[in-house]
Amino acid sequence: MKAVITVTGKDNVGIVAKVATECSSMGANIIDISQSVLREYFAMIVLVDIDGLSCAFGDFVDKMSALGDANGLRIATMHEDIFNSMHRI
Repeated sequence: MKAVITVTGKDNVGIVAKVATECSSMGANIIDISQSVLREYFAMIVLVDIDGLSCAFGDFVDKMSALGDANGLRIATMHEDIFNSMHRI
């Protein structure tokens, strides 16, 4: 199973490292990552494999959101099934 994580906010040093570290600490493996900086604004989309999570998916979502709150970012995590359903024509 996979999840899509979006990260937006003001650019600063270490955003990618913090997100990757938090994912790794809970057993989520980064499969693909795309990031962009537009002047002072940061945007990133991360696709992670969540088969090896060491916690419940809801806890993973909450911890990623808390990471964003602690760093002045908006971090949203969505299970791939929900993401695919939202984007199905």
